[in-house]
Amino acid sequence: MAQRQFSSQSLALIVIAVAINMIGGQLISMLKLPVFLDSIGTLISAVLLGPLIGMLTGLITNLIWGLLTDPIAAAFAPVAMVIGLVAGWLAKAGWFRTLPKVILSGVVITLAVTVVAVPIRTALFAGVTGSGADLLVAWMHSMGQNLVESVALTVLGANLVDKILTAVIVWILLRQLPQRTARHFPAMSAVR
Repeated sequence: MAQRQFSSQSLALIVIAVAINMIGGQLISMLKLPVFLDSIGTLISAVLLGPLIGMLTGLITNLIWGLLTDPIAAAFAPVAMVIGLVAGWLAKAGWFRTLPKVILSGVVITLAVTVVAVPIRTALFAGVTGSGADLLVAWMHSMGQNLVESVALTVLGANLVDKILTAVIVWILLRQLPQRTARHFPAMSAVR
């Protein structure tokens, strides 16, 4: 099993997935939008190759991103790993077969992300990470919410939109893979 997961094809997919994550994340970061779209590649690798590869893709993305452009991204490596882990589990359970299940997968991933991201964002950054979501944290905090509640509601809200959108994008992309490509990934049965 480990031999198959770390084949040259798998390693190539990880590299492509990391690039997809970084491009999507950088574009959204530059626009300061309150979503992220930095885990499309992580979901692709998790759905096609399982939770371990999904976790590895998320980890590598955030570490490279943290070294090259945004040190804050490295602190959120555990969040990226949870995204890959949960997406891989959900794919294995068949939650990427139909649109309603894909949407529900986005919700489940969001809940897992919230549990991991809120303590990081609150403890390390006092709620401010330089993303478009900072405005929402500041607004809610100024309206009387304590910091943890402000961060939790913002993380939940921003990630709910982001992870559902990401899951749907991945589902659409993977369903469009040509059959000759899809046959190299036995997990494609989790999508089709």
